[in-house]
Amino acid sequence: MPTPTKGPRLGGGPAHERLMLANLAASLFEHKRITTTVTKAKRLKPYAERLVTFAKRGDLASRRRVLGLISNKGVVHELFTDIAQAVENRDGGYTRITKIGNRKGDNAPMAVIELVLEPVSAKQAVVAEATSAAKRDADKKEAAAAAAPAAEEAPAAEEAAATEEAPAAEEAATEEAPAAEEAAEAPAAEEKDAK
Repeated sequence: MPTPTKGPRLGGGPAHERLMLANLAASLFEHKRITTTVTKAKRLKPYAERLVTFAKRGDLASRRRVLGLISNKGVVHELFTDIAQAVENRDGGYTRITKIGNRKGDNAPMAVIELVLEPVSAKQAVVAEATSAAKRDADKKEAAAAAAPAAEEAPAAEEAAATEEAPAAEEAATEEAPAAEEAAEAPAAEEKDAK
């Protein structure tokens, strides 16, 4: 886990702080957003983001590591299934802290910490799509290069058939050419008459 800050801890002792962060993380994963003090939110952010990174891995060792910290199996299951799928395209920044002013009773600065579950921005999505398209094109070129030697070994009969079709296509083009010239001259003559 992230190195604790020097100085006084959140709950008094290190064991209390570990339990407090685990409970805050479990509440965050269960409710997707929680309201707490700014200090606790700042300490929770790296802790929760590390747990989300374990969830994105999705293997058994990662699940057991998270279960060692968060004892609620339902929350861990939700973290590994729902939350991990929602942030699979995101490279970090799984949480967001928003300050909301001071608490009424003791004037403590309060904040809302929430999971960022919306899709990655459109610009990043376009970049990801472009890289995948470039990869597909490279794969197609490799496949075409592999197929090219096979195409060179085609029988001579197919080549002869292709050469026979070429003169027939030229004759059809010469028959259509005079008709196309007449059609082009007709609008030009109409324009002269209109003047």
